[in-house]
Amino acid sequence: MGARRGDDGGTPRSGPGIRGGGREKGRNRSGGRLVLWKYHRTRLTPLYQSPEFSTLAFEERVGMMIDAEYAARQDRKITRRLQVARLRQQACLEEIDWQSPRALDRQQVLSLGTCGYIRDHQNLLITGPTGVGKSWLACAFAQRACRNGFWAYYQRASRLFHDTSIARADGSYGRLLARLAKMDLLVIDDFALSPLKDSERRDLLEILEDRHERASTLITSQLPIKAWHAAIGEETLADAICDRLIHGAFKIELKGASLREGKARTKTSTAKQPS
Repeated sequence: MGARRGDDGGTPRSGPGIRGGGREKGRNRSGGRLVLWKYHRTRLTPLYQSPEFSTLAFEERVGMMIDAEYAARQDRKITRRLQVARLRQQACLEEIDWQSPRALDRQQVLSLGTCGYIRDHQNLLITGPTGVGKSWLACAFAQRACRNGFWAYYQRASRLFHDTSIARADGSYGRLLARLAKMDLLVIDDFALSPLKDSERRDLLEILEDRHERASTLITSQLPIKAWHAAIGEETLADAICDRLIHGAFKIELKGASLREGKARTKTSTAKQPS
């Protein structure tokens, strides 16, 4: 997983060309320039081949080349952030189905799509019955976050608790918590499908404590928010977890029938039609 974004939207890292000795650095300088030139030549070939390109003034050509390189770098950064996010579904807010009756507030979704809640380190809680698109919507919000320069990470609650259990056993628990804390947006999907175990309660509190007022957490659950306290169990820990999750959070409560069921009926009826 990546670190919190820097000024350029990328992760701080050492490039493959950085080496220790000055002699080796000087020896590779000319070769490195050749590689860079070949890369830029390949990237900008469509511009060179354009008939209009040769008719432009020098300043305009340089401007187009700079724009093309900037766009390419931004695309690579977004691709990297999406790889780190490991989203379960390819979803984006622009493709939301507004026709299905799910009590989805368009203005609220558009407002959340600006990622202001991430900048303000607020949480987002999405609840509703199975099949209404909670996971898809969560992935769409995470995808928008990646496009806007934030680092996101998606994980189902059961898999997240499995990872923390393994990390505790192999001694990497602290490193895992540190990596999760660096995410601008952490998506925990299918929360509280079953009552939490004691170790899961404690792991969740550790994760949320590291993120409280420092980063945003997005939770999806079939349970209504008022039932989370009982599902978490152990009153003291449940109070602490709900206090960090719920207070000041944005809430989306989806309603309606399962979209999967509707799609299945559509496919069945289409298959029965005579060709």
